[in-house]
This record gives sequence, C-alpha cells and structure tokens, in this order.
Amino acid sequence: MAGETRTGGQRTDRDPIVRRIAERRAQLGLSESALSTRAAMSPRYLQHLLDSGPDFDPGGLVRVAAALDLTYQELMEGRRDPPPGQPEAAPRPVLAHLSTDECWDRLGTHGVGRIAVPVQPGPAVLPVNYLVDGGTVVYRTASGGPAAPAPGEGVSFQVDQIDDHLSRGWSVLLTGTAEHVDDPAQTEVLASRAQEPWAGGDRPLWIRVRPKSVTGRRIDTE
Repeated sequence: MAGETRTGGQRTDRDPIVRRIAERRAQLGLSESALSTRAAMSPRYLQHLLDSGPDFDPGGLVRVAAALDLTYQELMEGRRDPPPGQPEAAPRPVLAHLSTDECWDRLGTHGVGRIAVPVQPGPAVLPVNYLVDGGTVVYRTASGGPAAPAPGEGVSFQVDQIDDHLSRGWSVLLTGTAEHVDDPAQTEVLASRAQEPWAGGDRPLWIRVRPKSVTGRRIDTE
C-alpha cells in the first residue's frame, strides 16, 4: 500500500518518516544531494528511500539517520521529548483573553516559568522556579548571574501550559520591574515556602517581579 513500509514484518507509515527527514534536513541546512553524500549513497538511491512503497532497505535508513545525527528509532518514531506545538492546530480553534483573576488562578502558588531580562548582547529568557506572593512573582537565583536583573530594571515573566494532544493551552505574561528582596525576615519566609530550584547550586538572591500589567490568552476548541 502506498505510504507504507515494512520493518521486521510489520507495516510502518512512511509519510511521517519522510516528513522527519525533510524537517531534519531543513534544520541542518542540507540539500538532498548533501544528505546523500553524508549517507554515502547515490542521490537516486536516497530518492528511492523517500518514495512511498512497501519495500525498502532498513540499512539505508540507518545510514540516513546517522547522516542526520539521529538514532534509527528517532527517525522511525520521532523524538520522545519533542518541544510542544508540533501537532496540527485544532479544526476550530478559539482564542480568548484571560482576565487578571484568571491569569493569577493559572499561575497558582508556584511552578516553573521563564524570566526575560535585559542583558548584553541581547535579552535573555531563562527558566526559573517561582512563587506567587501577594500579587507578585518571586524566584531565587545566583548573585550576579544571568537571571539577576538590577533593581528597577524592566523584566517580563511568562508561564504557559500546552496540551499537544488536544491542540490547546494558555499563556500568562507579566511585565514590570525587578526588586531584590533584602529583608532577612522576608527571605526566610519565602525560603520556607519554596522548593529547591531544579538547577541546584547556591542561589541566595531573591528577585521579586512587581507587575505593571498582567495579561493572558488561551486557545481552546469550540
């Protein structure tokens, strides 16, 4: 049947494999000719592998996978930990704005978000473990580290959640200024509520993001 191959006596849909090869070529900036050279095969034979049909040489696909810096399993089945947003959009998506209360509700009490800070040579966006504290977001980091903006600097903080299976999700964005929490009593209370940062290491500096605006959106289906 067109669009299928056989491997180990089992049929495999070829279309995702061909798509993964094309996407990986584009990612690496390789033409089909360059890929055939890296895979030590003729362009004609590579085209044979890419053509739909019931028969193929697994050894050829092993060589193609290696030329693309993939394992054979990654080529055949895709990555086990792909970034979100790869499936197709839902048939009838609905984009809605979240109210301020809905934004804070989705932030919850703590989690992992991304802080955007103004550093050189350009802005940096870094993941941090955060707490929600009295209408602000706080996180701890290393003094002088990339996630430690100077007091008063403008920053942004974002949290989102994506459901690839249902093609829906939400995103909350805070924009405001950064403050250093210097009061030992406050840092002690924050430390008692916080989990250990996933990145580990000594992170004694608490940063408070005091938002000037809180916005959010969600994508759902009808």
